[in-house]
Amino acid sequence: MIAKIDDSKNKIDVYCEAHTTPQSDLLYQLERETYLKTLAPQMASGHLQGQLLTMLCQLIQPKIALEIGTFTGYASICIANGLPPKGILHTIEVNEEIAYISNKYFKLSKVGEKIKPYLGDAKDIVRELPYPFDFVFIDAGKKDYGAHFDLVIDKVKSGGILLADNVLWSGKVAEKKLDKATRRLDDFNKKIQQDDRVENVLLPIRDGLLVIRKK
Repeated sequence: MIAKIDDSKNKIDVYCEAHTTPQSDLLYQLERETYLKTLAPQMASGHLQGQLLTMLCQLIQPKIALEIGTFTGYASICIANGLPPKGILHTIEVNEEIAYISNKYFKLSKVGEKIKPYLGDAKDIVRELPYPFDFVFIDAGKKDYGAHFDLVIDKVKSGGILLADNVLWSGKVAEKKLDKATRRLDDFNKKIQQDDRVENVLLPIRDGLLVIRKK
């Protein structure tokens, strides 16, 4: 599939997508339905970040992966695409009104059997999941990022990878005056920077992707 040009994207984003392995027809349809049927479609990972998730999982080969914030399932399928044959992704979403979209595409996907969706509060569900986690993607409840990190860090194996999305918050984290939402993300970024249990790199991909490796 030829990369589509979206006027809302800058030229560099378009160029990067044009030189990245194309998204599948299924992911394209999922992204399209997300834009048609949800109020905040930009929350979906999208082509560039989705392919990064797939490639990271292909490299890491996680046996047990966790996603906090399923949304419509784009990132979930990308993560599952990179899992080894017996790998499992546990993905948690709190909003039951959009779960029908992710469930629909999980069933259509070739990797649907690797995805175990949960509906509810991550703080309750994570405690019941098998671990250690090899790979964790945090992409829900921006104000809860710190709590979600604390919830999972002791359940991540040494050498395991955690990712946190949207940590640049449209570049607002670099401004002198921060609003409440931005300050919470800035606090989270500082929290990770100061945690001697991990190594980290913040990538300016889409809205900022913080890559964290547990020592």
